[in-house]
Amino acid sequence: MVFHCQRDSWARQVAAGRAAGGSRGPHGPHGAASVAVRHQGGVVPGGGAAARGRRGAGARVPGGAGGHHPLPRGRRAGTGRARGRGRGGGRAGGTDAPCPQPDDRGLIGDVPVLRVTRRGPEAVHFVPAALEPGAEVLLSLDWERRFDHMQQHSGQHLITAIAEQMFGFKTTSWELGRQRSVIELDTPSVTAEQMGALERSVNEKIRERVPVVVRELAADDPEIETVRSRGLPDDHAGPVRVVDIEGVDSNMCCGTHVSNLSDLQVIKLLGTEKGKKNKTNLVFLAGNRVLKSIEQSHSTEKALTSLLKNGPGEHVEAVKRLQSSVKLLQKNNLNLLRDIAVLIARDFKSKPVQSQLFVLHRKEGDSEFMNIIANEIGTEEALLFLTVGDEREAGLFLLAGPVDAVEHLGPRVAELLGGKGARKRGRFQGKAAKMSRRGEVEALLQEFISHRSPEV
Repeated sequence: MVFHCQRDSWARQVAAGRAAGGSRGPHGPHGAASVAVRHQGGVVPGGGAAARGRRGAGARVPGGAGGHHPLPRGRRAGTGRARGRGRGGGRAGGTDAPCPQPDDRGLIGDVPVLRVTRRGPEAVHFVPAALEPGAEVLLSLDWERRFDHMQQHSGQHLITAIAEQMFGFKTTSWELGRQRSVIELDTPSVTAEQMGALERSVNEKIRERVPVVVRELAADDPEIETVRSRGLPDDHAGPVRVVDIEGVDSNMCCGTHVSNLSDLQVIKLLGTEKGKKNKTNLVFLAGNRVLKSIEQSHSTEKALTSLLKNGPGEHVEAVKRLQSSVKLLQKNNLNLLRDIAVLIARDFKSKPVQSQLFVLHRKEGDSEFMNIIANEIGTEEALLFLTVGDEREAGLFLLAGPVDAVEHLGPRVAELLGGKGARKRGRFQGKAAKMSRRGEVEALLQEFISHRSPEV
């Protein structure tokens, strides 16, 4: 099935279609866009209008589109092909990498689109079921996802252009992430003053309502040499797509974009991270992601205010005080556990008749706790089986005693406890996944002692 939907021009017509249906604006009804696209009289030319934004119409599925292609993890899906927004193709912001914008999602009729990938000049739509050739279908676009990608991508173009104009920082790559986006700048560092000036400048351009225009140039047009780019994909054919931010930037790009910088609402530069050699990663949010970040931060602030019983300005100091208290309590707890370990061992040794088997489990404790007990009791005569941790979860174990006994029983104990361990200096210790089977281990050890032989 071939739908020739011209990326961001499709997005604008989708918005127009929603307006015709009684809802206007880039956000759309309930955060999603639904538009009917009719395939009329063959292929729509690549540079022309892709579809009419009209509800109730449909797109016809051409014959021969009912094949299957494999999906990851063994799933299979029918495919349709469209010049819509798929992964790969084109160049991004002066980088050699394919356009990093994620693919679109939505519905073809009532069949969900699982993913979209590029194959030559077309995009292959992966769906969980084959579509009937020749059927007329309603196309529904996940507008919230699309608009978010448009805001981040246009935001990247703007930041890239202004960063180079102001400071000569060239963009070498970028990533549109699920929660934040990152621009790799060809500079070893960006100062706080530079980042502040850059943020102010890009937001000034947003307030100036600068238009964003998509053009298509012939492959041999000399103007192509003047736009920001690192070349075309090896399999590129046909006109070259250029995204212009009027008076700011011209960039060869295959992604979807807003039609005016005002649609970005706001850009927030979150900071920088160390990148590859002599490069800096600039982290940013654009548009609705800024609003969501503020909402999340405010919710966190309210929760901390309730928990810490003070105002937002005092949260950091309050947490520092709590951390100091916790560290002191942990230190005191460790000292008490060491004292308890010594007392447990001395109590065992003080008995007139000492048992040949000493078994102990304690929820609180660690390897040091168990080894202190083993050191205090000694392992020449008695067999020691010690465990620490939650009885219903994983924990630690230690088997100590005569060397031949430990060597024989250690692997058996680890197997019963569903864990792994190793023998070292006459002791066998490790992690246990099935602490609830400690009783079976104790029975094994009792049987060994009763026989006084390595053969059980």
